[in-house]
Amino acid sequence: SGKNVTLPAVFKAPIRPDVVNFVHTNLRKNNRQPYAVSELAGHQTSAESWGTGRAVARIPRVRGGGTHRSGQGAFGNMCRGGRMFAPTKTWRRWHRRVNTTQKRYAICSALAASALPALVMSKGHRIEEIPELPLVVEDKVESYKKTKEAVLLLKKLKAWNDIKKVYASQRMRAGKGKMRNRRRIQRRGPCIIYNEDNGIIRAFRNIPGITLLDVNKLNLLRLAPGGHVGRFCIWTESAFRKLDDLYGTWRKAATLKSDYNLPMHKMTNTDLGRILRSQEIQKALRAPKKKIHRRVLKKNPLKNLRIMIKLNPYAKTMRRNTILRHAQNVRMEQAACDCAQSDYEHLQGWRPHSLSGQPVAVFKHPCRKEAFPSVRVEFPVFGFVPVLYIRICYVWWDSWPGGLETIQLSTYWPCYGNW
Repeated sequence: SGKNVTLPAVFKAPIRPDVVNFVHTNLRKNNRQPYAVSELAGHQTSAESWGTGRAVARIPRVRGGGTHRSGQGAFGNMCRGGRMFAPTKTWRRWHRRVNTTQKRYAICSALAASALPALVMSKGHRIEEIPELPLVVEDKVESYKKTKEAVLLLKKLKAWNDIKKVYASQRMRAGKGKMRNRRRIQRRGPCIIYNEDNGIIRAFRNIPGITLLDVNKLNLLRLAPGGHVGRFCIWTESAFRKLDDLYGTWRKAATLKSDYNLPMHKMTNTDLGRILRSQEIQKALRAPKKKIHRRVLKKNPLKNLRIMIKLNPYAKTMRRNTILRHAQNVRMEQAACDCAQSDYEHLQGWRPHSLSGQPVAVFKHPCRKEAFPSVRVEFPVFGFVPVLYIRICYVWWDSWPGGLETIQLSTYWPCYGNW
């Protein structure tokens, strides 16, 4: 008709998807029907455990004989024909109570989101050609009684594209619901919100996807299907004007609800960058600290020589002395081995024989303990001068069984400890 209507304050309410989802989830639970298994299920047989000593499990077993059922396990949830674990009961807590203020907050958020074209289009509604959002029509629509009048109205409003989307989405349900009288599914179409039913329900109810709501009894399950805001709503003029009385404004409380005020925004201006750059905020802030403070990396001085030298400068001298002492010990060991090698090579020309004429075995490598039949190694030190000498004793033992002749070598080598 070309008339203008003041936008109700509820369309500027804060949009809280978390509140909407919470309320929607709890309200959906209020139409659940209790279900449970029979209390007698799995226990309608006479069974008793055989006890131990039968080489079978201790589960109760069916009595009797003459059939395959006798002797089979019973009662347990692991048995065929047994009861389930923790049988379901009908006295489960099926329903949920939701605070009235929370429900009203969720409805306000859903209404505010229905006025944003981006959110409505994100839900798949075809609103590219409609004149404006929220979409308001005259009150004479409430007196429509014929579906052809409703279809003509939707086509004039360019909202019929959303209905064609519903027609195109009609399909068979996937899953068990096909067996439970829920065979066909389809998308959601526009939501028609009216003030008085003068025949509008009869006119729109046969159009697929259409949802009709009374403005005095708005339902969150219809305004935010699935708990997601952004339903495409078409308002009648009287229903649109009544929103201020139902939910109030930030200047006055709601008149049709007792002691209810429209929820406030957490931030009146959400442009945080502009707020931070404003002169009022900049005056109150201190200058930014540009000096960089780097944390000192903690290192173990027992594994890191550089850190140990910082803590103990003498550690460098101690490390050097340790390296020099080790090198000196290596040289001394090498000299002792070379000396023993030369003495061994000198003895290679003299091979003792036993009384039986067989030579006595002499091992090849002089620096191994197995080089001589009996070896004792000591390392006497007088001051810092090691003493190295070899004493060879040729001992004849006629009393030894078999007339064994042995060679005993007492050797003092720095490269070995006491043998």
